[in-house]
Amino acid sequence: MEKIWLQSYMSGVPAEVDVDAFASLADLFEKSAQAFSERTAFINMGKALSYAELDRHSRDFAAYCQSVLKLPKGARIALMMPNLLQYPVALFGALRGGYTVVNCNPLYTPRELEHQLQDSGAEAIVIVENFAHVLQAVLPRTQVRHVVVTGLGDMLGFPKSLLVNLVVRHVKKMVPAWRLPGALRFNQVLAAGRQAAFQPVAIDHEDNAFLQYTGGTTGVAKGAMLTHRNIIANLQQAHAWLNPVLKPAGDEVIITALPLYHIFALTANCLTFLKIGATNVLITNPRDIPGFVKELAQHRFTCFTGVNTLFNALLNHPDFARLDFSALRVSLGGGMAVQKAVAEKWKQVTGKPLIEAYGLTETSPAATINPLDLPEYNGSIGLPISSTEVAIRAEDGRYLPPGEVGEICVRGPQVMKGYWNRPEETAKVLLPDGFLLTGDVGVMDDKGFVRIVDRKKDMILVSGFNVYPNEVEDIVALHPGVLEVAAIGVPDEHSNEAVMIFVVKKDPALTADELIKHCRANLTGYKVPRHVEFRDELPKTNVGKILRRALREEYLAAAGKSARDAA
Repeated sequence: MEKIWLQSYMSGVPAEVDVDAFASLADLFEKSAQAFSERTAFINMGKALSYAELDRHSRDFAAYCQSVLKLPKGARIALMMPNLLQYPVALFGALRGGYTVVNCNPLYTPRELEHQLQDSGAEAIVIVENFAHVLQAVLPRTQVRHVVVTGLGDMLGFPKSLLVNLVVRHVKKMVPAWRLPGALRFNQVLAAGRQAAFQPVAIDHEDNAFLQYTGGTTGVAKGAMLTHRNIIANLQQAHAWLNPVLKPAGDEVIITALPLYHIFALTANCLTFLKIGATNVLITNPRDIPGFVKELAQHRFTCFTGVNTLFNALLNHPDFARLDFSALRVSLGGGMAVQKAVAEKWKQVTGKPLIEAYGLTETSPAATINPLDLPEYNGSIGLPISSTEVAIRAEDGRYLPPGEVGEICVRGPQVMKGYWNRPEETAKVLLPDGFLLTGDVGVMDDKGFVRIVDRKKDMILVSGFNVYPNEVEDIVALHPGVLEVAAIGVPDEHSNEAVMIFVVKKDPALTADELIKHCRANLTGYKVPRHVEFRDELPKTNVGKILRRALREEYLAAAGKSARDAA
C-alpha cells in the first residue's frame, strides 16, 4: 500500500514508531516515576500527587492485591470511578501487578454493570461509594470476591478529605445507602499494602492490559482486548505526533475533563503524558461548567482534550473567554465529530486551532490526527498516524482509490487483539489481512487526509439518496441561534426516510421555520430537515457524545403509540 499521507506529515513526525521501547506499561510507569519523581503527576480538587507518591501508592495497591488478596497474574480488576486521584493509583497498581484492568462507567445501570462484570469475569472492583448501591444490587450474580470502596475525598489529605466526604455524604446527599459486607476501604488497602511484599511480575507484550468495553449502543457491550503492545504502540504514536510542539519534559500541563475510564483520556491524557512527566489536571465533574471554568483559571494549561459538546459548553459560558490561553498549544477534539462552528469559535476565543482526531476503542484509540501546525479547521479527521495504514473499502471488499467513499479500515500495532470471548464478533471486524472494519463511512483525498462521512448505521436514505447526519448537523450548528443539534432519519411514506433534527436553542426566539430556511440555503433539497423538534437537552453518553440512537428509539416509540391510539 502506498502511504500517500506521509507527504503531509508535519516536520519531525516519523513514519514509524518503536513499539518495543517499553517492555510493558508497568515498565513505562516505573521509568517515568523514577525520572520525574519530584514532579507533579496529577492534581485533583486542589490536591497534588507527585510521581514519587504515585509510585509508592500504586506499589502498595499492587502489593495488597498480590500478597493479601492472592490475585494471580492476569486476574481482572474492575475500576468504577470518575476522575479522582484514586484512579491512577489503582490503575498503575493493577498494571504493575500484571492484572487486566476492566474500566466501568460509574453511571452504569445495574443491568449494564452486571453484564460487564459477568462477561469480564472480574474478581475485584474498586468503586466510589456514590455508586456502591448499584454494585450491591448485582454483586451476588458476579464472580467479584473483593470489593474496595472509596469516598470522593479519600486522597485529598486531612482535613480536606473529611470535609469533602462530609459534604458529599450528608449535605449534598450524593451517596445512596449501600451495604456490601466485607468491603474494604481504599485507604485501608493502601495502608495494609504498605506492610505487604510486592514481587515484580514478568509481563509480555501480548498480555491483556485492558478489557475496554464498547459503548453497547448497537447491542451487547463487548470487551476489546487491548494488550500492553497495543497501548504502548498508541501512546508512542501519540507522542511522536505531539513531540514537535511539546515543551521540555515536565513543563506540560494537560486538562483531563474526559473520564479516565474512557479510552480517549486513558491513552491520550493519562499514559501519553505520563511518558513525558507532564501534570494531569483531573476534572471530576466537567458537567459543572461554572466550576470547571473556575478550575481552569487556576492553571497555565498547555494541552486540552475533549469532545465537541464539551468545547461548545465551555464556549457558551461567559467566563471562559476571560481565561488566560497564552500557554495553550494543543487543543484536540475526538470521540465525535468536531463541528465547524465550534472549531471556529474555539480559535476565535483561545487563539489556537481545535485539531480533530479520530479513533475507536478497538484502536486504543487513535488512528488519524490532523497535523498540529494546521492553521484552522479543515473538516478532516486527519492523517493516518505513524505505523498506521488506512484504507477505504467498498461494500464488495475492494479497496478504493482516493476520492471514493467507502468504509474506513485501519491496520496498525494499536489494533486490538479481538473481543473477549467473542471469536465470531471478532471475525466480523478483523479481516485476514489485519485491517479492522470501523463501521464508519469516509473518503481519503490525494494528500492522505481522511474525511468521515458518517456511521454506516446512522446514514439516512431519502428517496434513494444517502444523507449523512454529520453534514446536516454541521449546517444547523452554524446558525447562531443553535446550541446543540442531532439529526436522525425517520420513516416517511413518500421518501422511505426523512431528515429530522432535534435542537437545543441558544436563542429562545428561534423557530423551526427559520431553521428550515437556513438549511435550504445551505443543503440540497433532499437533505433539508422535514421535521424539527426543540429540546431542553439531548441524550448523551457520559463523555458527552450525543446519542442519535436514543432519539430514534424515542421517536419510533412515540410514533408507534400514536398510530395505535389513532387506530
